[in-house]
Amino acid sequence: MLVDMTESIRRSGEYETPENPYATPYEGAQQHAYAQQTAEPQGGDAYGTASPVNPEWPPPPAQPPTAPMDPAPAPRKRARRPFALLAAVAIVAAAVGGGTAYGIQELTGSDTVVSSSTSASVVPSSQKGTVSGVAKAVSPSIVEISATSNAGSSTGSGVIITGDGEIVTNNHVVSGASSIKVSTSDGTSYTAEVVGTDASKDLALIKLRNASGLTAATLGNSDGVQVGDEVVAIGSPEGLTGTVTSGIVSALDRDVTVSTDEGQQQQQQQQGGGTGQWPFEFGGQEFNGDTGSSTTTYKAIQTDASLNPGNSGGALIDMNGNIIGINSAMYSASGSSSSSSDAGSVGLGFAIPINTVKADLDTLRAGGADSGDGASTS
Repeated sequence: MLVDMTESIRRSGEYETPENPYATPYEGAQQHAYAQQTAEPQGGDAYGTASPVNPEWPPPPAQPPTAPMDPAPAPRKRARRPFALLAAVAIVAAAVGGGTAYGIQELTGSDTVVSSSTSASVVPSSQKGTVSGVAKAVSPSIVEISATSNAGSSTGSGVIITGDGEIVTNNHVVSGASSIKVSTSDGTSYTAEVVGTDASKDLALIKLRNASGLTAATLGNSDGVQVGDEVVAIGSPEGLTGTVTSGIVSALDRDVTVSTDEGQQQQQQQQGGGTGQWPFEFGGQEFNGDTGSSTTTYKAIQTDASLNPGNSGGALIDMNGNIIGINSAMYSASGSSSSSSDAGSVGLGFAIPINTVKADLDTLRAGGADSGDGASTS
């Protein structure tokens, strides 16, 4: 008998049912075992058919899904140190207020004016609300100014507003000066030059030569000042450097009139003998002499804190240590023909609101509104 060698005779069961590629390992093993126990088919089926799965076979155990592996976290970038440091200082500043203003000034540059729009305190918490605390915190920012001109010499005060020696004072303190000497609270002496003047507001900006690392005052917000607020005044009355007095805000928005005539100012210096007497008008009356024909009027804070000649250009300070005004006009009966019983401060002093000063700083730095008047120093 001839046998076709191209075909092979296969017995039933030699071909197993293909396994489900998607089956679990338990399911595949179970079907393979049952396929081997399948009886041979009847009726000449060459490949046969697998028998049904034995229902008594135990079900495969439940297999918990495998949790996907978390991707490796991306490496965190470190913030650049200067920006991180500034952010940290900003957070601290929000927490403790104006006390960190000096730190921000050192980070951003010594020519930055420290300004506070709130009642942030620069006085240590243990001395907050005390005159001694205010004096200790602010005195390093107040200077004595000695100006010399052809008419003589005068003494006034000023407020340091930047660490490199910008100082705000009154125009009448330095007007027409040929030389300016400045003494700080620690006794250090500097020469200074006029940067700009604004006679219409009785303001001037001077700059110390070769100065750095000075303690700048914090300029407050005079719009928040109320009648009855306690205040401190620091200046150099009669050349007594660093004199501290205190009082309250007596009134707001007082119209004060002062001279804008440089010749009138020099004449007053000669008559006053360098005592810093400065004529002004208030309430229709003249004080400390004749204001002349060329005058200007500004809104001022009135205080009963004792102010005397030489306080001009000094600071009026709130109890948090913020500058709220520049002392500019005061009445002292000692310079008049009054009897000796009337001598000394009579509680009538005026200060230019610090918000007026801040609004005028750019003009002063650019030479001032009086840049064509010929003010100069040597």
